[in-house]
Amino acid sequence: MSITDVQQLSEKILQNLERVIIGKRQVLELTLIGLLSQGHILIEDVPGVGKTMLARSLAKSLGCSFNRLQFTPDMLPSDITGVSIFNQVSRNFEYRPGPVMAQIVLADEINRATPKTQSALLEAMEERQVTVDGVTHPLPTPFLVMATQNPIEYEGTFPLPEAQLDRFLLRIRLGYPSLEDEIKILWEQQYQHPIQTLEPVLSQEELLQMQETVKSVFVSPAVKRYIVELSRATRENDDVYLGASPRGSLGLARASQVRAAMQGRDYVLPDDVKALAESILAHRIVINPAARLKNLTSSQIVNEIVSALPVPGGLMSKS
Repeated sequence: MSITDVQQLSEKILQNLERVIIGKRQVLELTLIGLLSQGHILIEDVPGVGKTMLARSLAKSLGCSFNRLQFTPDMLPSDITGVSIFNQVSRNFEYRPGPVMAQIVLADEINRATPKTQSALLEAMEERQVTVDGVTHPLPTPFLVMATQNPIEYEGTFPLPEAQLDRFLLRIRLGYPSLEDEIKILWEQQYQHPIQTLEPVLSQEELLQMQETVKSVFVSPAVKRYIVELSRATRENDDVYLGASPRGSLGLARASQVRAAMQGRDYVLPDDVKALAESILAHRIVINPAARLKNLTSSQIVNEIVSALPVPGGLMSKS
């Protein structure tokens, strides 16, 4: 598969998603970048803006299996991973897969579950397998977790620790639609929801090929240095208590490769890195108390770092 094929297939997926998620092109692109980077996505937004529809429409567009997990405080790890049940006929234990055994998993309100239950999902995300009663079961491919957090109503929740937030490649926000887009949504859903007529636009084999092809996108030494300097700048910032980890640098490099391929380029530009820095690095840093008193956010700090850091010059492509 060529870079041009990746660009064309990406556009087909995005156009299909836009039939359901209206007026959110940038968010859809970030979601597709997360999928092709083989990462996971954290969606932090208020109820009713289309988080579940985004995950469902992505699964239908790709012909992938889909499961939705509604996290609650009484949820157990086995409710995610599955259980072994004794079969009295065969006299053996049989594994009954949990809802995590799907290609696209929506973990709704992940911060409402206890840390023990959260860790069961996060282990599956990292290892791409689950272990039940000492037996390891691989997860299907492709595999994508889209977890949601409600940024309000923190009573009775268990916020994800920084080490677990770090396992998400991207943090995105849908936000409210514009006036015109919200009117269009009313028209589109007057008789039926557009997701009911959504059809797959590519095969799972093509998706896996896309995920492999983007790895060949060239990242020049200058751009690699720029990515690392961005991450290091978050660690050295006076307003930051804990900066982005090397996993953040790796994620930023891989996502930049995907963004370049989606635009038909076989090389990464600094603009790719700058466009993705906030979504990939902001949720990985912890700001100190003094910065909170100044009402600074991690997103503002990352954007300030991106603006202040000099952009590398020289050749970016292989030629």
